[in-house]
Amino acid sequence: MINNETVGKQIAHLRTDKGLTQTELGERVGVSFQAVSKWERGETLPDVSVLPDLADVLETTIDTLLRGAEQHAVFKGKCKVADMIAGVQSLQQMGELLGKNNLLYRHAIEGINHGMNTDVEAAFSDEFIFEAFVAEAIIQNLKAGYYIDISDVKRNFKHQHFRDIMIDYVKKCNIN
Repeated sequence: MINNETVGKQIAHLRTDKGLTQTELGERVGVSFQAVSKWERGETLPDVSVLPDLADVLETTIDTLLRGAEQHAVFKGKCKVADMIAGVQSLQQMGELLGKNNLLYRHAIEGINHGMNTDVEAAFSDEFIFEAFVAEAIIQNLKAGYYIDISDVKRNFKHQHFRDIMIDYVKKCNIN
């Protein structure tokens, strides 16, 4: 059964974790800050039409929003380390194919650098930084509902530091 207070607490928790105000969350999902406030106080529930956008903004699932602490893992599919490596490598290949001064490449790199507060091009020449980006790509997929085999992590990460981080994260997500 859906409990308004549980849903409200979950929305408030996720919103504050993202560093958003009620006004900012409302603007991103197309409602007033008063509507967000009513949700968080358990007075009303979000309209069904708002739930997909709300889940996207809060980087969660509708199920998690509505169940709160009673989350049940629902996996979207399997994530492979090799695919994540290829994805990060494709950024480097984009620069090689288009040219590092090409507008498409520059905006892609600048967007990643801005969003992650880093320098993604450093990963192209430093194996440790490269693995950090691969680990981040996997973590983002795990947050989005994908799973990964621990044996795949152990086999494909060269640095023990990232193997340990990934294994801990996978276990925290209850994926064994």
